[in-house]
Amino acid sequence: MLTKVYSAAIRGIDAFPVTIETMIENGAQFNIVGMADTAVKESYLRIQSALKTSGYTFPHYRTTINLAPADVKKEGASFDLPIAIGLMSACEMVKCPNLEEYMITGELSLDGSVLPVRGALPMAIKAREMGFKRLIVPEANVTEAAVVNKLEVFGVKTLRDVVELLEDKSSIEATHINTRELFAADSTYFDIDFSEVKGQDNVKRAFEVACAGGHNILMVGPPGAGKSMMAKRLPGILPPLGMGEALETTKIHSVAGKLQRGSMLMTRRPFRTPHHTVSPVALVGGGNNPMPGEISLAHNGVLFLDEFPEFPRQVLEVLRQPIEDRVITVSRAKYTIDYPASFMLVASMNPCPCGYYGHPTKRCTCAPGQVSKYMNKISGPLLDRIDIQVEIEPVPFDSMADRAPAEPSASIRERVIRARAIQTARFKYEKGIYCNAQMNSRLLHQYAWPDEQGLAKLKDRMTKLNMSARAFDRILRVARTIADLDYSARMSVDEAVNSPVLSRHIAEAIGYRTLDRASYGQIF
Repeated sequence: MLTKVYSAAIRGIDAFPVTIETMIENGAQFNIVGMADTAVKESYLRIQSALKTSGYTFPHYRTTINLAPADVKKEGASFDLPIAIGLMSACEMVKCPNLEEYMITGELSLDGSVLPVRGALPMAIKAREMGFKRLIVPEANVTEAAVVNKLEVFGVKTLRDVVELLEDKSSIEATHINTRELFAADSTYFDIDFSEVKGQDNVKRAFEVACAGGHNILMVGPPGAGKSMMAKRLPGILPPLGMGEALETTKIHSVAGKLQRGSMLMTRRPFRTPHHTVSPVALVGGGNNPMPGEISLAHNGVLFLDEFPEFPRQVLEVLRQPIEDRVITVSRAKYTIDYPASFMLVASMNPCPCGYYGHPTKRCTCAPGQVSKYMNKISGPLLDRIDIQVEIEPVPFDSMADRAPAEPSASIRERVIRARAIQTARFKYEKGIYCNAQMNSRLLHQYAWPDEQGLAKLKDRMTKLNMSARAFDRILRVARTIADLDYSARMSVDEAVNSPVLSRHIAEAIGYRTLDRASYGQIF
């Protein structure tokens, strides 16, 4: 007898359908075909034990199980449950006349319990796209998959629960979640705030500009100046995730197995902080079993690299392409996968190996030439791709002793949201462009070209500092964001869309390019 059960597998961050065909005949052989890896082939032993401990008899027939499409590799233990149901259905141990309405996924334990799997959310999205009415997932994944509407999602604990559900003998009901209410309630709370940061007004301003336009930022300063402290508070001033961004971000973390049990949509922008010993593969993704890397896990959020020059040169250089293209293509002999990588790069570093070059009170102990060698660990092309470069000075005692709270994150975030609203209106007809940091040359000439005075100032500084063409574009992008912040409080959104970029906006943007190559000798 031939039966078909429907499931799904993960490729990149999306799911693709897999049809599990089960054929039983007289004999005693068990085969799984269709480019199944070792974990899939080992499902025979797990299913055998799960059936026995659940009170069922393992059928002894010549069994052939085909995972279609047969020319795509299938990995992992998420096929255990659909294979078991296909086998039981073929032997008429399960009688479900509408089995074609279900998509099923889950790993089986030896005691018959159903264990969680990776990628439940993309599978749910694919099930709805393909017109399935119901999805059966492990109970640990049900809140994640139930985010998808117009689909009945059932969370099950054991193999017996699945059998009873398919035969309409179960009391298990479909899970329904009002994601929008929970999304709105959770996306505005943060347990750390910029009001706790004393002084550093110029750095806070740089962060505000960076968040308002989606710009990359590099902080340079001595140990203890507050670089990491401020970076950790940056998610609190970023604009909230939209529903589409939240779905895409949650898909990535679901595929990577990073979601906690019982998680639903990610309501906050991710903040990833890999250690400087991270490998290139861990950063960009890939591996024998392809997985998203830290770059993709930071999609729609922040990638914070502390102690920037301590990262291996090879690791830093792999950032160059995804910063520009906002997608990372992992190409290997057996596969090619595109992972999204639209992240905001935030980096921090000391000015020298000892950390005290240029410190107002502490003496630098570095030997001559060490400072330049340390700074040169960051290549010119990578430095060009960082829009904002800001120096951090130690906080004076009077500022630290001041008990008056600083400006809270909520106030800064409000200005950032207003500036982003202008950019949303500006780029509403542009595909794949959502903020000023993503503008191409055409849009720069259309929206970010300065007045004559600003253009003259820009020409003067670029000539003296010998800046690159990429730095020219970066300055215009940052200046456009500064102008949006300037106009957002006193103009309507429609008026601010085509507002001019003035000389003062250009001047502030140039001030954020303090680490360009020609200025190294003057500053360090």
